[in-house]
Amino acid sequence: MGLIATSEKKRDPIADGVYQGVTTSIIDLGTQYNEHFGKSSHQVMITWEIPELTIKFEKDGKEIEAPRVISKKYTLSLGEKANLRKDLQSWRGSAFTDQELEGFDLLNVLEKNCMLQIINTTKDGKTYSNISSILPLYKGMTPIPPYTKAQYYSIAEGFDIPDTIPKWIKDVIMKSEEFKNNKPADVEFEGDVSVDSNIPF
Repeated sequence: MGLIATSEKKRDPIADGVYQGVTTSIIDLGTQYNEHFGKSSHQVMITWEIPELTIKFEKDGKEIEAPRVISKKYTLSLGEKANLRKDLQSWRGSAFTDQELEGFDLLNVLEKNCMLQIINTTKDGKTYSNISSILPLYKGMTPIPPYTKAQYYSIAEGFDIPDTIPKWIKDVIMKSEEFKNNKPADVEFEGDVSVDSNIPF
């Protein structure tokens, strides 16, 4: 085996449990081919910070302490069986109306708080932390603003990927059909749908 150098640091898995989270990014991954299912679908990644769990690292010669983060990838769909629809409805504590299903604005969830249930799974000797469910904040809890600046990226707006997006996510985006064919996606995170003021988004 060769001598492999990498800039990626191994981090311990996030322990099983329920944590307060805040959404920090919504990233369009474009149309990705899934070899397991033998088909392509438009994918999106949502990332949350977990304020109560922090990690220390060095940047520009200074030690920084920042919240742990966790992401989940979804098919960009609010179909009846779609995981995105299931998680959003569980999070908001309310089913989508027919009007909302016509074009729900994903940007509504940026900087929004929730409770994340995390369960670890082990495969091929590696342990992965996965979000198994998303719930509204418990009664009486105070929302926390994100530590990092919230961001989103849509291929529909062009191929200039922000430098703030991690390299491993950029690599995924650049494998999309849109990048391969130099054709922007025709889906944006937009929709002029209003929601009940008693619902978080």
